[in-house]
Amino acid sequence: MARIKKEFVQKLVSHINRKDWWHVPPLDATAYRKRGKFLASSFGEAEFYGRPLDEPQRVTIANPLIGDEQTICLSLFGKVISVPEPEERKFVKERLALDARMKRAALGRGYDSIVLLHPRTFAVFKRTGNIPRSVELNVLNF
Repeated sequence: MARIKKEFVQKLVSHINRKDWWHVPPLDATAYRKRGKFLASSFGEAEFYGRPLDEPQRVTIANPLIGDEQTICLSLFGKVISVPEPEERKFVKERLALDARMKRAALGRGYDSIVLLHPRTFAVFKRTGNIPRSVELNVLNF
């Protein structure tokens, strides 16, 4: 697995810390403690999960785990964890359980957030340092 250049990580952290983020509050009041706080880089992307808050939010992160889904799972668990397709009945339950596992594992390794990128944009980011428009962020220390 190729490592990400330190200057690319610093550039992404700076971008995240000065950007507005959109959040859809979860139905479960304990969700933040279990899985962290999920944010999207645009209002439209956040709408996929429900009705976003009217005002964007700001975050402060310092040590994110950055990657696509496969890279993040490999970094945290040493293997790719598969979840059912979104159309399957058990998808939500298994996805929430995986998110909780990822939060615990990432915190245990000293990360304060997980930055999820699409596989293609992650490959470009690793190679060039170009920050993609679409980023999903999970702030773990919330």
